[in-house]
Amino acid sequence: MARPFKQQRAPGVSKTRPVAVDPDAVPQRLHKLLALAGLGSRRDMEQLIASGRVTINGKVAAIGAGVVPSDIVRIDSRPVRLPFEPELPQVLLYHKPEGEIVSQDDPEKRASVFDKLPRVKGGKWIAIGRLDINTSGLLIFTTSGELANRFMHPRYEVEREYAVRVFGELSEGQMLQLTQGIELEDGPAAFDAIHPQGGEGSNHWYQVILREGRNREVRRLFEAFQLPVSRLMRVRFGPVTLPPRLKRGMMLSLQPKEVLALLEWAGLPTPKGPLKQRSKREIEKATTAFTPKARTKAAARDTEGQSSQRARAPSGRPEAAHDAPGRSRAPAVKKPAPSRRVRQSSDLSPPRQQKRSDRNRGQG
Repeated sequence: MARPFKQQRAPGVSKTRPVAVDPDAVPQRLHKLLALAGLGSRRDMEQLIASGRVTINGKVAAIGAGVVPSDIVRIDSRPVRLPFEPELPQVLLYHKPEGEIVSQDDPEKRASVFDKLPRVKGGKWIAIGRLDINTSGLLIFTTSGELANRFMHPRYEVEREYAVRVFGELSEGQMLQLTQGIELEDGPAAFDAIHPQGGEGSNHWYQVILREGRNREVRRLFEAFQLPVSRLMRVRFGPVTLPPRLKRGMMLSLQPKEVLALLEWAGLPTPKGPLKQRSKREIEKATTAFTPKARTKAAARDTEGQSSQRARAPSGRPEAAHDAPGRSRAPAVKKPAPSRRVRQSSDLSPPRQQKRSDRNRGQG
């Protein structure tokens, strides 16, 4: 029986299967789901929607729009998978050293903490809070915009604890004044608590706690009493404390149980199903602090430029750009050719024994 011809699809008909529409589905805010997907904070997603780069079912999305699982959301014509069901985000701790900035765009091309972060699928790392280039200590990264917002938004007043070394010493009256409030250029500021931790010579250490994240706030409070800060280190952010085993420049991934505890602390929804079972090797790898390898963009460009120059240079002839005028290059010294071993008869494998059925084949 002849096979029937395959029916031709009409032009313009999409190959994607239609998604089943649930009439009882409750719409959720688009910018909230985009933040949960790890694409940025809620504020960043609102700005992204306002720019007109986000569409819902082919139409430009508006700020405050709601979506259901059957809707197709695209950013710059690329489909986006929205987490309507809560998923377990990733959380990474980093002991930031001095000399690195917490920014992805820097015109001066300085070393950035984002140069060392491992790649993450379907999202991006969000830095929870910022640290000055001369400040070290605890820096938290997550793939959840909601969790980052819970840490950083001023209305939640999450505690930040610092270890401060200053050149000089505070009096009892000055410490009391720092807890009551001091007028700064951008408004009044104060520490929730300040405790002296001793020191040597003219340097003294203090432990301070505050609930704000204004630019250089700790340094400006001490400088109000003419006490310059020589070292500043964040040791705690909310419920997360800098682990003693996490040395400078090292990273540590939080375990799923620790991430669940953070979500419960933040009052965010947690996954309903059981956690994914991990192997012993995965558990050991996740609980081990590691030192990331940084490769800056400038170094990558230099490496690519050098390789392209080598590729453009003709073989057997040095590049003219490297030849100084009036100077002859020294002749290249030939390296001796490696000695080759002569193949012996003992290196040959013995002939395979022929089967009797093969010997009699074709006879008789």
